[in-house]
Order: sequence, then structure tokens, then C-alpha cells
Amino acid sequence: MLVDSHCHLDFPDLANRMLDVLLRMQENQVGLAVCIGVNLEDFPQVLALAEQHEQLYATVGVHPEYTDVEEPDEERLLTLAVHPKVIAIGETGLDYYWQKDQPEWQRNRFRTHIRAAKRCGKPLVVHTRDSAADTLRVLKEEGADAVGGVMHCFTENWDIARLALDLGFYLSFSGIVTFKNAAIVKEVAQKCPLDRLLVETDSPYLAPVPYRGKPNEPAYVRYVAEEIAKLRSISLDEVHQATTDNFFSLFKGAKQI
Repeated sequence: MLVDSHCHLDFPDLANRMLDVLLRMQENQVGLAVCIGVNLEDFPQVLALAEQHEQLYATVGVHPEYTDVEEPDEERLLTLAVHPKVIAIGETGLDYYWQKDQPEWQRNRFRTHIRAAKRCGKPLVVHTRDSAADTLRVLKEEGADAVGGVMHCFTENWDIARLALDLGFYLSFSGIVTFKNAAIVKEVAQKCPLDRLLVETDSPYLAPVPYRGKPNEPAYVRYVAEEIAKLRSISLDEVHQATTDNFFSLFKGAKQI
């Protein structure tokens, strides 16, 4: 089977047709999906999906793009992460695309998540956009290698990839790897050690070819896996096996069903 390691099933595009989404997952051999928390206000809906469906898991965190939301502290994150279906801390990280002044509050929030992850022993789900150097610096300063995690929707070059791998992190590839203009992402997908590679959709965003421009869903992670198999000149079964094994190696709270 395949695992969609990063999606947003609580977003209206998907939540309003959940039974269809789950059926299409099954039809496409996608056995598990991780519903990613992006703020604390909406976390109850994310957790409810994981509680209601055995093939879904959840994470808890506050995305760096969210400004006018409840600011997390370590104790709050730890309390929410106790739930057995919460398998990681995040989505967290840095995003300087919209915040051009590289705000210190983002870095402080990121550090809070890393410290909470270390305390609860659960890995991190890391977002980085126009901020790779600072993202890696903060991870290193905070000793994030103690728990590890995943650099989700990886779009950086191989030099950044190697530094992330050196910190013990996994690289997760989204539908972007199927885009014709994604040469850098394709290169990293070829070079990344097979035992450190994950696949995701980031649904409802970033639908892969042949659905580019349309709403994404976990079933489409199969197209990401197919492209990686093609790029690496290996069988699709090898990608299925490796990425699923990698998922369970990283997210130790998840159980096979």
C-alpha cells in the first residue's frame, strides 16, 4: 500500500465528501493518510477525523503562515499530542514568502514546536518556504535531530536536502515532482536515499499530473509514487514498500491496519 504522509482532509473541499475520498483511497491502494493540523482552533476537527476513521492519523501544530490565531506554548502542544492518534508535532517551520521581513515571532513559534516534540518524543512535520537556511539553523540549534521528522513538500535543491538528511530528517515529495518545470525537485527525488523518502499530496493543493490545477486528494499520491519510480528506474512496488516502511519507521505511533 501507499501512505499519504501529508494532507488537509478537514478543509471543506475534502471534508464535504469524506466517504468518497476514503473510497478512492482504497481503490488506489492508499492505506493511510495523515491529517495535518495548521492551527489550534481547527484541531478538534482534525482529531475527530482521525478518531472516526482507522486509516487516518493527525498532527498538532500551528502553521507559520497563520498569524491571527491562538499562539501555542509547549504545555498546550504536549497536552494535545498525548492522544494516541496524534503522531507528530506540526505543521511548523518558517515561511518568508509572505513575511518578507523574516519575523522573529515565526522563529520563536518554530522553537516552541521543536521543544514540545523533544519532550513528547514525537517527530516534526516541517514547512519551509524561502527560508531554508534559517529553518535548518533553528532545527540544528534546538537539537531537532533528537526526534527527527519530515521536510514536507520538499522543493529545495540537493545541497539543502543533504543538510536536512544529515539532521536525520526525511524528505517528502508532493505532486510537484510530476510537473515538467520541476527539474530541481526531480533531481532530489532521484538522489534521496530510498530509506529516507516519503510521498504526500498536501491535499487539496498541488494535484499531480494528470490532475494539475484541480482539487487534490489522497488517492492521487499514487501518481507521485509512479513518477518517483520512473525517475529512479525502479519498480512501483519498490516505491510502495520503501515509502510505507519509511513512514512507520518515522511515525512510530502509527499502526498498520
